[in-house]
Amino acid sequence: MFWTLFLALILLLLLQAQLLVCLHELRASLTSVTSANPSGTSNASTLQRLPGAIIIGVRKGGTRALLEMLNLHPDVEVAKNEIHYFNLDENFQKGLDWYRAQMPITLPGQLTVEKTPGYFTAPLAPKRIWATNPAVKLLLIIRDPAERLVSDYTQVLHNRIQQNKPYQPLEELLLSQEHINPKYKALQRSFYYQHLARWLELFPREQMHIVDGEALIQNPFPELQKAEKFLELPPRIKPDNFYFNVTKGFYCLLSAGHDKCLDESKGRPHAPLSSEAFQKLCRYLRVPNQIFFRMVGQRFDWC
Repeated sequence: MFWTLFLALILLLLLQAQLLVCLHELRASLTSVTSANPSGTSNASTLQRLPGAIIIGVRKGGTRALLEMLNLHPDVEVAKNEIHYFNLDENFQKGLDWYRAQMPITLPGQLTVEKTPGYFTAPLAPKRIWATNPAVKLLLIIRDPAERLVSDYTQVLHNRIQQNKPYQPLEELLLSQEHINPKYKALQRSFYYQHLARWLELFPREQMHIVDGEALIQNPFPELQKAEKFLELPPRIKPDNFYFNVTKGFYCLLSAGHDKCLDESKGRPHAPLSSEAFQKLCRYLRVPNQIFFRMVGQRFDWC
């Protein structure tokens, strides 16, 4: 009887010791998980966040190039597609949760950037963006408005040819009885000062950074340095992130040993326009351009 009780006591002590070991290991395991992820969830630190910066335009000004170049920065994540949330009613009515769901997943400290060039000329976009985030940083990339108009027409022309749709020559759309036609939509998009005025009614000038589209194409690095500073990003983009592709005729991007060039639509030859008509366009835009220069406090070498 004594030995039976003694053996039972020994067995109980062994089981208790084993239980204590298991509890210790479990506590250590939980501590390790909590230290690695203080929030207690596996995806709390990676979220889809609203953009801290938006490239608002201009159409055919180099917005895609600017977005891809900013995406070289390790602290930047970009929305791959144009969202058209603030300029299309059917998208805006889907609500802010839908807009956020279009954004990339980011880590804490990373900046989300989206670009929709249609925002710049959309009458309601400034108020909608300001109501969503009055502190958002705005980037506006511009180019010679006469060249921009021709590029705008060229894209429309290419699309219509692809779809086997009829089209008018640019000169017929641009000129009416030998005079510039002010109702031509592509021309209206080139009146930068008119559209900018709506933005400056709500956003202070220092909250908007103007990117020189021609300079970005000719020598990207200095323009990216300015953009980094405006976005309050540490300088991470380097000159060797760019190389000139002789075949394509413009700069391509190089990052972590991989190169990337913009698609074939970039650098597409412009649709024909007579020199006389182009000079008329340049003269017509001279005064609007001067107004724009005064508004932004910068001058550009346009026609």
